[in-house]
Amino acid sequence: MSNTSHVAELHDNIVMHDLTKTFGAVRAVRGLDLSLQRGSTVALLGPNGAGKTTTIDMLIGLTKPDAGTVSLFGRTPTEAVKAGMIGAMTQTGQLIDYLTVREVVTMMAAIYPAPLDVEEALRISGANEFADRQTRKLSGGETQRVRFALALVADAELLVLDEPTVALDVEGRRDFWSAMRALAARGKTVVFATHYLEEADAYADRIVLMSRGRIVADGAPTEIKATVGGRIIRATLPDVELLALHALPGVTMVDRKGDAITLNCSNSDATLRELLRTYPSVHDIEVRGAGLEEAFLELTVDDEAP
Repeated sequence: MSNTSHVAELHDNIVMHDLTKTFGAVRAVRGLDLSLQRGSTVALLGPNGAGKTTTIDMLIGLTKPDAGTVSLFGRTPTEAVKAGMIGAMTQTGQLIDYLTVREVVTMMAAIYPAPLDVEEALRISGANEFADRQTRKLSGGETQRVRFALALVADAELLVLDEPTVALDVEGRRDFWSAMRALAARGKTVVFATHYLEEADAYADRIVLMSRGRIVADGAPTEIKATVGGRIIRATLPDVELLALHALPGVTMVDRKGDAITLNCSNSDATLRELLRTYPSVHDIEVRGAGLEEAFLELTVDDEAP
């Protein structure tokens, strides 16, 4: 890469280079390299302890890396925060007691140089429904909506969201992602960490999968799923031993819930032919490609890294 193109990348993108962070004996992040394009929606996935939250904290300047650098559109995290370029929704921190929701969001808006209109932030987040209620009287889902409003009111170029839909009900999650789609359409860059794999699959342009502080997969949801070979057969088949199903050709994993069986297969054609021949009573058969959950499990199962 030429020096000119490298400078352009720094000013247009979010670049994390060789990030490392250790807490005592725990190596939370290990030499992470990642470049995110302006205007993209990126899901950060991984099991507990993968390093997602630590990476997010270093990205927005809450934690200083032991080594490596972070550039946010050509600025350090501290400079980007001061310029109002980052809106964040983290898992930590509490809302100020004895203030109404509107008062808290208004106070936060005063910090930023060019904030979003407070009423607009309340409306987009759904917090307008209880904007005059004190924060100490909110439910878990309502508190999460206020956290979202606080991230929105910055009207920032980058939105960083750590487990944004935790505590939200189905309707709340649907409303949240509807709002996120609208923001992405305006060219905002969105980075979110989540345990809800279906959300990452449905709403992210790109998935970065972490395990033990390292990136183990990076690409569009379809690319991530394509890394896992084979297919999955689901069917109804009562009174058959799991060992017998394991013995079918091409079967790599078997699961049963009541009369419903699930077969992970390296060769689904061979499996299906033998399944039908051996068990003619089998019915309600479905065959599909491996999904994000299967890719997640396969790519993040590994021994402790050195």
